[in-house]
Amino acid sequence: MKNDLNVALVQTHLLWENPVANRKQLETKIKAIDADTDVIVLPEMFTTGFTMQPQIISEQETEKAVAWMQTLAKEKDAAIVGSLAFKEKEDYYNRLLFVAPSGDLHAYDKKHTFTLAGENKVYKSGIKKITIPFRGFSICPLICYDLRFPVWARNTTDYDVLLYVANWPKPRITAWDTLLKARAIENMAYCIGVNRIGIDGYGYEYPGHSAVYDVLGNPLAFSEKDEVLHVQLSKNHITQNREKLRFLDDKDAFTLLS
Repeated sequence: MKNDLNVALVQTHLLWENPVANRKQLETKIKAIDADTDVIVLPEMFTTGFTMQPQIISEQETEKAVAWMQTLAKEKDAAIVGSLAFKEKEDYYNRLLFVAPSGDLHAYDKKHTFTLAGENKVYKSGIKKITIPFRGFSICPLICYDLRFPVWARNTTDYDVLLYVANWPKPRITAWDTLLKARAIENMAYCIGVNRIGIDGYGYEYPGHSAVYDVLGNPLAFSEKDEVLHVQLSKNHITQNREKLRFLDDKDAFTLLS
């Protein structure tokens, strides 16, 4: 079991509804990442941007994206994480994939679809939160708008890392900054948020602010530019602070009904 987990946060602009070009630019960034990295995190909908037209992206392109993630995960010996517009039968989902170096897939469908943009009319909501064991750490992946809902993120499973991928726009970036830090503190877990930069096809601007906070809410990484951030997470930091400050023992008990 590893005591440390090395994470790379890929903060980048995205080419609008262009999976081929996005894979090409991201592959260049991923291949340049250090060999000792364990997890590589991409933004939400990294092949298209936050599109409300998933029907224009062929299912073959989605299959290519999944195979691309598997190939790079094996090559880099690192998990690759990011979300895609994903079609299953007749429904579309904003689906996060956590792809291990072995090729194994873990999938999380965004629970809270963004009604302000009409995401709820295009994408079906997920119903299940997951945690992923990886190299000695338990990781809980969520997507963008999920960040506003603390009950859904509540640490009832003793996860170590709360991870958000996002397309979070500039006008509400203060909420992003504040809530990432709050989620770390209230759950006594590392909290990682990976946002995009640039302007999308609808004219919305994204300022980055990808960040990592430790279990006490101390900032470990932050950026507003196109770059890859690197951070090392420590299992000892989690254990020592949870044993000393047993706040999770006093959390409210609840059952989610829907």
